[in-house]
Amino acid sequence: MADTVQQIKDRLSIVDVVSQYVKLERAGASMRARCPFHAERTPSFHVSSDRGTYHCFGCNVGGDIFSFVEAIEGLDFKGALKVLAERAGVELIYERGSKEKKDERERLFELLEAATIFYTSKLTDAAKQYLKERGITDVTTQAFRLGLAGDSWSEASEHLRAKTFSDKEILDAGLAKKNERGSLTDKFRNRIIFPIADSAGRVIGFSGRIFGENASPDAPKYLNSPETPLFHKSRILYGFDRAKMAIRKLNCAVLVEGQMDLLASHQAGWGNTVAVSGTAFTPEHAVLVKRMTENLVLALDADEAGIKAAGRAARTALQGGLNVKVARLPAGLDPADLIQKEGVDAWKKAIRDSKDIIMFLLDVLEEHMPQKDRFRRAVEAIVLPFLSDVQSPIAREQHVHEVANRLGVSEAAVNEALIKLPTSAGASSQTLGPTTAMKSDAKTSPRAARATGRARQAFSILLWQQSLAKPSIDVAGYARDLEATVGGEAFAALSTLSEGEREALRFSAEKLHGKSASPERETRVLLLVILKELLASELDDAAMALKKAENAGDEEEINRLMGVCKLLTTRIGQLHENV
Repeated sequence: MADTVQQIKDRLSIVDVVSQYVKLERAGASMRARCPFHAERTPSFHVSSDRGTYHCFGCNVGGDIFSFVEAIEGLDFKGALKVLAERAGVELIYERGSKEKKDERERLFELLEAATIFYTSKLTDAAKQYLKERGITDVTTQAFRLGLAGDSWSEASEHLRAKTFSDKEILDAGLAKKNERGSLTDKFRNRIIFPIADSAGRVIGFSGRIFGENASPDAPKYLNSPETPLFHKSRILYGFDRAKMAIRKLNCAVLVEGQMDLLASHQAGWGNTVAVSGTAFTPEHAVLVKRMTENLVLALDADEAGIKAAGRAARTALQGGLNVKVARLPAGLDPADLIQKEGVDAWKKAIRDSKDIIMFLLDVLEEHMPQKDRFRRAVEAIVLPFLSDVQSPIAREQHVHEVANRLGVSEAAVNEALIKLPTSAGASSQTLGPTTAMKSDAKTSPRAARATGRARQAFSILLWQQSLAKPSIDVAGYARDLEATVGGEAFAALSTLSEGEREALRFSAEKLHGKSASPERETRVLLLVILKELLASELDDAAMALKKAENAGDEEEINRLMGVCKLLTTRIGQLHENV
C-alpha cells in the first residue's frame, strides 16, 4: 500500500489535483485560492508544489493530495486512494489471504460489490426488454450495472452467505431483514436494481423499481436501501460519481427526481445530471454540488408533487449558495418521458431554456393570475421567500428590481416587504447552530422572533467587521449601538458564543455582505430595522393589554396604555422614514 501511495504522489502533483476543484493563482513561491472548505472573500488557501501540501490560514485545514480528496469528495482514505489511483493510472492490487483483519466498512463495500454482481447476473430478457421500452439502451444498462432481484425470499442472502459474509454483515448492508422465525428475508424482491455509488464509484446501496408478474400490487413503486454505515440518502446523489467530471467541465449540474430520468438524461448527452434517492434535496446535497459548481438546474416532474419538490429543492439550494434555474417541462411529462416521446432535442431545449428560479416563479404566477391584486399577493406569499434565500447581494438586488417592475411598485417597497419576512429556518440554523442567543418561547410574537433573527444577523456583521480591522469602520461604536438596540442581556447572551460559533457567524456575514459596496450603511439600516421590529412587538403587547383593560373597564390603565401606544406608534413612524 505504501508503494502505491508513493506512485500516485510521484505521478500527480498537488497543484494538478487541487486545480481541478478550485481556481489557483500564483502567490510568490506558492499558489493560492479561496478556500473550498469555508466561505471567504480574501484567498487564504495556499498550495505548495515543492512540499506537495496545502493549508488554509482561515479555517486551519491542511494536508496532502489524499486528505484534500477525502475532504472535498467526502470520502474515506481508501475511497480517495481509488479516485487518485484511477486519475494517476496506477493499478490498485489487493493482496489476497492477508492476515491483516479487514475493517467493517471494507467488508461492507465488498459485500455490496458482490451483491451488485449477483443482481446484474440475474437480469432477465423480460427486464431488458422493459428497459428498452423505456428508452434505456443495453450500453447504458451495462454502464450503470442495472440488475434484477427475483421473487425468491432469500436468494440474495443465501448467495452472500456462500461468499462467506455473515448474517450481521448482510443486515448491516441493508440487504435483508429478519423474519418472525429469525432467518433472513431479502430486502429487494421483484425489482429492477439500480446500484448507488459514492463519489469514488464504490457501491454503497441500491434503489429498486417494482417489476415482474409476481410483484405485489401494494408494494411501493421504488424501494431504497435503509440508512446504513455506508449509505446516507441525505448525503448521496445517484449518478454523482459519473457526473462530477462533466459538472466541473460544464460548470453546471442538472437535478432530476428518479433513476430512469437520470439514465435517459445521460443517454441524451447531459452527463452532468444527478438524482435524489428516496429523499428531498438536502443541505448536504447542496454542499456536494457546490464542490463542483455553483450552478444548478432543476428538472423535476411537471406534476403537482414535482413542482412542490422543485420548490423545496430550490430553497435548499439557494440557502446553500447555489444559483438555481428551473427547466420547465410539458405538463404530465417527466424527463425520461419527454426524451422518449419528443426526442433528445426537446430535452436539450428544456435545459438550455431554463430560467432563474425567481424569473420562473414570476412568469408562472403572472401567466395564471392576470389580475393585478391576486398576482401581487401571490408574489408576496410565494416569490419573496425564495428571494430572501438568495445569497448574492448583487443577484438579490437585480431580482428586487425585476419584482418591482412586474408589480409596478418601488424597489423600496419590495425591500421593506423582504425585511418583514421571518428569518428562514435554514439561514438561522446555519448561523448559530445549537446555541440560541436571545431565546424565545412559544409565546414570543412573530415580530419579536424576526427581531431576534435580525439581531443574530447584526451580531454576525459585528464579528465580521472586527475581523476586517479597517480604520474606517467604527466597530466599537457599532457594538455600542447594537447593545443599545437589543438590550444588555440579549447582547451579553450573544457575546457568550464559542469561538467556533463566532467563526461560523463571521463566514455567514462575509458571504452575505462581502460584496456589498457599503456594508457600513447596511449595518446601520439593519439596526434600525431591529429596533423597529422590537418596538412593533411592544406595540402589539400594549394593544393587547389595552383591549383587556377596556374589557375590564379600568379607565386609569386605559389612559396609560393609550399613551404608550401613541408613543410607540410615533417612534415606529419616525424609524420608518429612516429605514
